[in-house]
Amino acid sequence: MEARALGKGLAALIPEKEKSHKEEVIYVQIEQIKPNPFQPREDFNVQSIEELAQSIKEKGVIQPLLVRRKNDYYELIAGERRLRAANLLNLKEIPILVKNAGDLDSLELALIENVQRQNLNPIEEAHAYKYLIEKFQISQEKIAEVMGKAKATISNILRILKLPQEIQVEIRNDRISFAHGRVLLESEDVNLQRRLTQEIISKGLSVRELENLIKMHRPKGIKRRMQPLNKEPYIAVLEEELQQILATKVRISKRKKRGQISIEFYSTEDLERIVKVIKK
Repeated sequence: MEARALGKGLAALIPEKEKSHKEEVIYVQIEQIKPNPFQPREDFNVQSIEELAQSIKEKGVIQPLLVRRKNDYYELIAGERRLRAANLLNLKEIPILVKNAGDLDSLELALIENVQRQNLNPIEEAHAYKYLIEKFQISQEKIAEVMGKAKATISNILRILKLPQEIQVEIRNDRISFAHGRVLLESEDVNLQRRLTQEIISKGLSVRELENLIKMHRPKGIKRRMQPLNKEPYIAVLEEELQQILATKVRISKRKKRGQISIEFYSTEDLERIVKVIKK
């Protein structure tokens, strides 16, 4: 079966109105652009915005912002970092690409742009998927298909929202990793999850060390539910972490001390994007 291109479109899953505006690149007054209410990114790094502003000051806005028409203004779809940097520089005009897009298109395009550029933390990504499911009744299977990820990955990203709020904050702030959070869910003891989170931070526990601690606290007779049969827990966690980093399906097969990593891509552009991420 031919693999579907990443980001081909969640909008294809539900009926959309016919396009009435042709896409075009134009320059508009910056105050005519309003923020995207569907922006999945919740945290913006101030230093990163300042660095982007310096780049724009030297080279200009190379890539137009993606917007849609809304009455007498334009609503941002993708490019909020560029918009914030332009505002920081007090630019009067900015280039935009006008696209005919519904609410679902707007969320989808913003989500795909952020995921592909590694701009979303796992909590933001989980909230975006949850919104798609609750607002547009999109299944996890369809989200996985469009985002180029395994359904199990989408499910596990969503499961991270079951952790206590303070642990989600630690993941959002990158004090513990998504893989750590994934392992913490192995325990249903919320107080244990909190204690282990503090140990991860204070002692710098690796994922494997955390797994061992979870095993020590697991009541006898309780079986693991985290990974498919015949896949080592540590390998399953690494597989999901790679899928998070590369924003595509990743498979790790291991036999004794040897094995291989399989990384899927869906177009030449997608391959180049993945290679750039690996080279960083």
